[in-house]
Amino acid sequence: MHTLSLRSRLLRGTAATAAALSLAAALAACGGDSDAASADTAAVAGTVTVGALSNGAAKETGLKVPEVKSISAGLPGKIKERGTLVIGVGALPAGFPPLAYVGDDQKTLTGAEPDLGRLVAAVLGLKPEIKNSTWENMFVGIDSGKVDVALSNVTDTEERKQKYEFASYRQDNLAFEVPKKSTWNFDGDYRNLAGRTVAVSAGTNQEKILLEWKTKLAKDGKKLGIKYYRDSNATALALAGGKIDTSFGPNPGIAYHITQTAKTPNATRNAGTYSGAGSTLQGLIAATAKKDSGLAKPIAAAINHLIRSGRYADWLAAWNLSNEAVDTSRVNPPGLPLDNS
Repeated sequence: MHTLSLRSRLLRGTAATAAALSLAAALAACGGDSDAASADTAAVAGTVTVGALSNGAAKETGLKVPEVKSISAGLPGKIKERGTLVIGVGALPAGFPPLAYVGDDQKTLTGAEPDLGRLVAAVLGLKPEIKNSTWENMFVGIDSGKVDVALSNVTDTEERKQKYEFASYRQDNLAFEVPKKSTWNFDGDYRNLAGRTVAVSAGTNQEKILLEWKTKLAKDGKKLGIKYYRDSNATALALAGGKIDTSFGPNPGIAYHITQTAKTPNATRNAGTYSGAGSTLQGLIAATAKKDSGLAKPIAAAINHLIRSGRYADWLAAWNLSNEAVDTSRVNPPGLPLDNS
């Protein structure tokens, strides 16, 4: 999971997202113009609509989120005076549902990450300005000062802390997807994989973890079958056809696929999650700002206000990501160590 860029990890590691093809036309509109997908969905001051234009991937929900002046008072003066929060999202060229992609109006950037940016901006009393770019250019934007903060599935790592400061907001999890009728669950124990056949994408962190478990099971005389498929469509067909017991990939992609299959004969469910950082550390996704910018602290305070008010839970539920909730947003929490970044 962390041996690739975060965007590549989602695109390559998402196990079974066959229904994403239905978004192809909309995603193509993401194009090369970052401003074309930056329209905001908050129509009324103090109100943020999450899950809008999601093409069925989320439950559209209007949330009242007034400014909290005790929090906005902690903003850097330049940003407070400007009145906008420039939020970077690295979703070009094709997007990565459900986190960030072009909505069904074929122009507005939607997804869980832009929605959180809009919620945070509301708490801070700022107008959100979403800038969509490639993953690499998102970091260039932070470095140059053209982007204030990135909300784009960035994992907190010790290596990145050399240049950036973080405010955590979601667990960084992998997940197992099974047919809805299956009774199998991971239950946080790799030994429950004995005798099972699992699909995984090659060259990803989830493959690395799965191969480690296979070696451990082999020492106990137990087998774990691993299958590789050319793409997510083939993985979905294998799962529906009973050729594999489960697929293992990034939790957001699996959450998305579950929403897309919910009303079909091949409905699936989540059979358990596992930290993308491995057994010794819960990986965290974090808002990312330039080091010493002074933004991580007020953004963490804004996220914690959203947690206390219940709006954070509403946001996650709308996008079927409740299993990635954190109890609190932390500034620069322990991240992936330098030898695993």
